[in-house]
Amino acid sequence: MAIFDKGNNLSQRMTQALGRAIVCGEYDRNESLPTEAELCTQFGVSRSAVREAVKMLSAKGLISSRPRQGIRILPEEDWNILDPDLLQWSLESKPTLKVLHEFLQLRIAIEPEAAALAAKYASPTEIAAIAKSLERMRTATTPEEALEADIAFHVSVLYASNNRFYIRLRDFIQTALRVSINYTNPIKADHEVVVEEHGKVLLAVQNRNPERAKRAMLFLIDEALSFIEAALAKESQPQENSLA
Repeated sequence: MAIFDKGNNLSQRMTQALGRAIVCGEYDRNESLPTEAELCTQFGVSRSAVREAVKMLSAKGLISSRPRQGIRILPEEDWNILDPDLLQWSLESKPTLKVLHEFLQLRIAIEPEAAALAAKYASPTEIAAIAKSLERMRTATTPEEALEADIAFHVSVLYASNNRFYIRLRDFIQTALRVSINYTNPIKADHEVVVEEHGKVLLAVQNRNPERAKRAMLFLIDEALSFIEAALAKESQPQENSLA
């Protein structure tokens, strides 16, 4: 029986448990999911909770449920991958380097322009929020504190752009950062340099220099992208024959 997270009603907890299981590959994507009755037994919930969960997961593009066809997992291209729940489940499924690469490709299309907009339109309060996040990065005493501060920095830049569409991407950016920073920062392993490079973004925003803010943010993401691309290239190299 699944152990549900606390704080949600039964249908929401069922949605979380089943959605996480699907995204993390616990079900064969080429086969139908268990029937409603089987899911009731498997998760220890009522049929109404299962039906509500199926409805919620269908809205996220994860599954379809039709008479005589059962409940089927849809192809990944149909998934609403910007949905906060799907992003969280993807994080928990230990994404591949290819997924990290795609995360960074989207970030590099979003965040430099958001930084440029922040340099143009950010209010003093919004700039102060970016500065506060940078100070949290500087004074962090654990990797966990540094990670949370780093994420807060990038989300603060999105808010400072004053563009409602960029702001709505905050959940995606947080998840992408949580995954990619955990991978790339240990490679870089120089916290002071990381803080200094983020400080260049802040300085450009404070000086109302959009082009410099854009370049500084681009550098941050492009450097992480280069780490991932190097790792992907290494993965794709044929293994040397140990008998050679």
